[in-house]
Amino acid sequence: MAAERRPDRIHIRDLRLRCIVGTNGEERVKQQEVVINITLEADLRAACASDRIEDTADYRALKLRVVEMVEKSRFFLIERLAEAVAALCLREPRAARATVTVDKPGALRFARSVAVEITRDKEAGA
Repeated sequence: MAAERRPDRIHIRDLRLRCIVGTNGEERVKQQEVVINITLEADLRAACASDRIEDTADYRALKLRVVEMVEKSRFFLIERLAEAVAALCLREPRAARATVTVDKPGALRFARSVAVEITRDKEAGA
């Protein structure tokens, strides 16, 4: 019996950005830091064989799209911010699944950070 193939993954770690996020008055006018981690699951076998950027998920281009969207965003919840980042990731043609963690440092007194992690799958046929 053949072992089940584990998915290939691309990680973008500790992407530090500033945006408007939160429900309190000051949070609605003053940008604050968020830390985003992305795990993109995609079949990378073609890229491993060819050594060509055209055969993989272009993580530099993805990072640029995420930065642009996040820095312009004005969400109330980090949950919604994570959802928007995941949706953007799943626009990558080779992506099958995206796991996104959004950390909000200093959101709670006595805690280093509050974080939300979500996983979204690409819709069949998308």
